[in-house]
Amino acid sequence: MIKHVVCFKLNEGEDPVLAKEVLMGMRGNVPSVIDIEAGVDFLHSPRSYDVILTVTLESREVLDQYQNDPYHVNVVKKHMHAVTKSSVAVDYDI
Repeated sequence: MIKHVVCFKLNEGEDPVLAKEVLMGMRGNVPSVIDIEAGVDFLHSPRSYDVILTVTLESREVLDQYQNDPYHVNVVKKHMHAVTKSSVAVDYDI
């Protein structure tokens, strides 16, 4: 099993709650997702990111399926790329 974690810094004026809702829309729509969490930062420190996504997947091979899933690509990535200034990601075995 692996965890896929992404932190998003949104463009000025973008709604982090909407971003979280878009990310959570993968639940039930992306079959490779075993578990998913998304959260909105409340601290707002200079080093904070605005939104975090954690996804549990079966394997590294399934990560490739996830990255190319039509819902992930056409809905989630499309929205997040439009509203995100920068992002960082970590993928690790659990």
